[in-house]
Amino acid sequence: MNTAELKQMADRLRMTAVEMVYKGKDGHPGPALSIADIMAVLYFDEMRLDPSNPDWEDRDRFILSKGHACPIYYAALSERGYFGEKVKDFKLRALGSMFQGHPTMQKTKGVDMTSGSLGNGIAVACGMAIAGKYRKKDYYVYTIVGDGELQEGVCWEGINTAAAHKLDNLIVFADKNGWQSGGSVEDTIGSNNLKERFEAFGWHAQEINGHDIDAIKAAIAEAKKAAGKPSVIVCDCVKGKGLSFMENNNAWHKGVPSDEQYQTALKELGGAE
Repeated sequence: MNTAELKQMADRLRMTAVEMVYKGKDGHPGPALSIADIMAVLYFDEMRLDPSNPDWEDRDRFILSKGHACPIYYAALSERGYFGEKVKDFKLRALGSMFQGHPTMQKTKGVDMTSGSLGNGIAVACGMAIAGKYRKKDYYVYTIVGDGELQEGVCWEGINTAAAHKLDNLIVFADKNGWQSGGSVEDTIGSNNLKERFEAFGWHAQEINGHDIDAIKAAIAEAKKAAGKPSVIVCDCVKGKGLSFMENNNAWHKGVPSDEQYQTALKELGGAE
């Protein structure tokens, strides 16, 4: 896909995510919308995948460490063809549904890791990347973490381990949107200087506009040149990106659009009933 097509795909994923939260009457739309552009690039331009064979040994791996943002993940998997025809009703969080409130690898095709308990994604990604090195595979492991999530100590154990093992097949995206469930990252932990902290741990680090498709693609290409180092791409993002009533409004960390707000979403994201 070209840049314009990927941007359209990102908004389609946003609309699908909002729709599943609206119909399911539960979910985390704000954290989902902030990473839509990253997901569009990964699933429709970058990652080596085979939706007809989700367990293909040579596929690239993906971990959504901030698992509560899963509506955008499910939207990408559906658009990419993991469930055959596009899913019309995800039944998000419903009893027995394959689309639970956090990704579950035993239930949902294409999910490489069960997540939701924040902080574990980078450490598990290290294991996947180490296994790839050991087996002489050329796949990459991609992970999206939240800036609030990076307050978890286990993240930094994984970050330290990745540097020690020179895991240049690991690329982490940090969704730096400045918010977490309880408030702003600044008020909770203080300085959000993620790029500098990753560099201090020996990582190759870049910081970009997380909604710029071309910048995301270029950063991935640059990360792949960093021989002997794991890479982080710190993405300056807007929580709730794409919807006027959600952008940078932490009230939408978790919430359900009203009928009127859903109609606004259809207009702003180019959706249709």
